[in-house]
Amino acid sequence: MGQKVNPLSFRLQTSKAWNSRWFASKKDFAVWLAEDGKIRDLIEKKFSSRPTIAKVEIERSANLVTITIYTAKAGVVIGRGGAGIAELKKEIEKIVSLPIRINVEEVRRPELNAKLVAENIAHQLERRANFRRAVKMAIQSSRNAGAKGIRIEVAGRLNGAEMSRREKFIEGSVPLHTLRADVDFHVARAQGPNGTGIVGVKVWIYKGERSLK
Repeated sequence: MGQKVNPLSFRLQTSKAWNSRWFASKKDFAVWLAEDGKIRDLIEKKFSSRPTIAKVEIERSANLVTITIYTAKAGVVIGRGGAGIAELKKEIEKIVSLPIRINVEEVRRPELNAKLVAENIAHQLERRANFRRAVKMAIQSSRNAGAKGIRIEVAGRLNGAEMSRREKFIEGSVPLHTLRADVDFHVARAQGPNGTGIVGVKVWIYKGERSLK
């Protein structure tokens, strides 16, 4: 059997960083970890109608929790006159005991973010789009945006077929064993129409090499 490793955790401390950055005592660790999970779930659920959220980073100090939301559509998150961000802050304050600060950063090239690409494909599959067309359009957009290589796998009852199967699409180079390689990875799930079950979407995007220094 092949021993698979998540490309992001494989590159931690080299070209990737943790999405939660804090240090806790033994008694606080489990509480803070659960809070982080609830914060991420809340943000994802609030903006789940379209693929918007690229990444959520949480940083804690002694008296402040800083949440940075990376999004393809900052206007959707902030809302009219900042109403959206104010409402989100109120909801998160119910979860977290410390004061919070929310920063919103716009992702310049959503086509190079594996999470946004995977969720975009999953949304199309839920709307009964042909999986080959959805995947090929995503590959073309990523390549046009400057990706050195992209690999996409979809698995499940594709196009509502009786038998589930797995299809792979690879264009360019995706060196998964090279630590210098800046590879972004995400897994999304699409709920198939008419009870055809879950269709899984995996996306790897290779953006070039980074220095390990």
